[in-house]
Amino acid sequence: MDIKNILVAGKYEELFQKQITNDESLNFRFIPVDEITLDDLSWADAYVGSKPCSNFNPSNLKWVHSFNAGVNNFLEIDGWKEDTLLTRTICSFGERISEYCLSYVLSDLQFHKYFKEKQVEKEWATKTPKMVKDLTIVIFGSGEIGQAVAKTFHRFGATVYGVSLSGKQKEFFKEITKPASAGPLLTLADWVISTLPLTKETMKLIDDEIFNHFKGAAFINVGRGATVDESAMIEGLNSGKIRYAVLDVLTAEPLPNDSALWGRDDLIITPHISAVTDLNEAISCFIETFSNIEKKEKLLNQVDFSKGY
Repeated sequence: MDIKNILVAGKYEELFQKQITNDESLNFRFIPVDEITLDDLSWADAYVGSKPCSNFNPSNLKWVHSFNAGVNNFLEIDGWKEDTLLTRTICSFGERISEYCLSYVLSDLQFHKYFKEKQVEKEWATKTPKMVKDLTIVIFGSGEIGQAVAKTFHRFGATVYGVSLSGKQKEFFKEITKPASAGPLLTLADWVISTLPLTKETMKLIDDEIFNHFKGAAFINVGRGATVDESAMIEGLNSGKIRYAVLDVLTAEPLPNDSALWGRDDLIITPHISAVTDLNEAISCFIETFSNIEKKEKLLNQVDFSKGY
């Protein structure tokens, strides 16, 4: 694959210019994503950025590299050729998301909210913290992110189950099953964590049928917002099937001011920060990917168009 002209979209211009534009065989254009023209796209062999520009057309591109782990915003666009390469950023996302999930689980086990309330009330009230090793955790998605989360909780001694479209068994999971067979596992769960990417198959996959199996489990979504039927989730919270929810991703981002989710005491909302892209890591991933392309080596971050990830 002969790549000479690289169009970089977004806020990464200065770091790119410092690190890799000394290669005289490459031509770069660094243009804010909302200023990219059709001429820029026609000129480019490769497009690099966090999201497609408004006039994005992949038909003339040889390679598209996303600075994010999720690529649904690119896949939603028509015009892809069979031989166009799409890659995504793989860096410390798994570690970051694992720590995000672990922080909320530990806070819950250690009764942080309870003790803060007692502090305000000036009440010396004891309550024995619980331990991760006594938990049963079900993780939706067994890809790189799901495996990283499973690894973290497995090392703390938790019993970890997985749910994936393939049902293929993987390390750190006691068992992995397909969604249609997940009911018995969900009834055992103390926590259910979704790391699902957004594809046609995962759109609203976590729906009322899934939530109805909950027996008071807490729920974390660090995958994609649209993989969850939010109306069904609200019903689950109202009924007590879902004890508590932590949402880092939502169907609408930013969440509208009039959303009913804002005012609930039984959930926490964070603005898609569980795995913020580190600029240096993102550029390192791009450089490594480009090097592997030139060497015709296997790409571990290549997107399978049929799967959507």
